Amino acid sequence: MRCLGFVGILLLLLLNTAAPAAAQVSIGIGVPSLDIGIHFGALPSLTIVPGTPVYYAPAVDANFFFYDGMYWVLKDDNWYASSWYNGPWAVVDPEIVPDFLLRVPVRYYRRPPAYFRGWAVSAPPRWSEHWGRGWEEKHHGWEQAARAPVPRAAPVPTYQRQYAGKRYPTPEQQPVLHSQNYKYQPHEAVVQQHYQQHAAPQQHGQAHSVGHEKDEGHSK
Repeated sequence: MRCLGFVGILLLLLLNTAAPAAAQVSIGIGVPSLDIGIHFGALPSLTIVPGTPVYYAPAVDANFFFYDGMYWVLKDDNWYASSWYNGPWAVVDPEIVPDFLLRVPVRYYRRPPAYFRGWAVSAPPRWSEHWGRGWEEKHHGWEQAARAPVPRAAPVPTYQRQYAGKRYPTPEQQPVLHSQNYKYQPHEAVVQQHYQQHAAPQQHGQAHSVGHEKDEGHSK
């Protein structure tokens, strides 16, 4: 009985030790399935935020960004991401929002949330203050851009300009078109995972023929 009790305790300790490691790799962007009210008539004009690899849309009334091959939106205190400018969108957990996106200064948010009020427009939002101590402990130093080399900005997927209005593709058509027309490979691990599973899975398997001319998206 004592031997069995010892073995049981040992197994319990091993399980408790392994659980956190498994949980750390389970967070992803998720399945794009949401309509968040972003309905542009066409792909908006995008401009680089100076000194960053992030684009913003100066002419739209939304916190709309493009980074590492995906569009990102902050709305109603939630981050969303999509490989197409009108979605569908997936919720992005605050734990995995890329640091380069978080470092975008307040002035580039075209529709800043109420809690931005009083924050310096030339500095990033105070995410540590907003998301709390638990988030801050896991993201210590996120705001210090000097510690990380700035990657080259991803090309804008300008091929999507031809898919406006009634020509906007269905969620089923989007991954095929993206694989055929946009050859950029993301560097953020969470974006790589999303590309493999949802945005452009045909690049990692057999692509089906849907489409028009290829566009690397080098022009903005």
